[in-house]
Amino acid sequence: MRRVEEREAYPVGVDGYEEHPLLGVRVRDTASKGEGELTAVIHELHGDGRVVRIAHIRSENGIEWTTAAANVQPVR
Repeated sequence: MRRVEEREAYPVGVDGYEEHPLLGVRVRDTASKGEGELTAVIHELHGDGRVVRIAHIRSENGIEWTTAAANVQPVR
């Protein structure tokens, strides 16, 4: 499986959704140690002008959570 680097740039639609290569893949959130399917990576514009990449993950039991996109790794 291809390694995904945090600094790589992936295309982002006008809606702020990133075309991340791990979409639909089982991933691990390194911050919480949770595992699930990566359902979206969005770019959020904060008040100070920063853009933050937020990953959305859904576990097998349907619970969803968010984490920084940098925390997402494919499950091996």
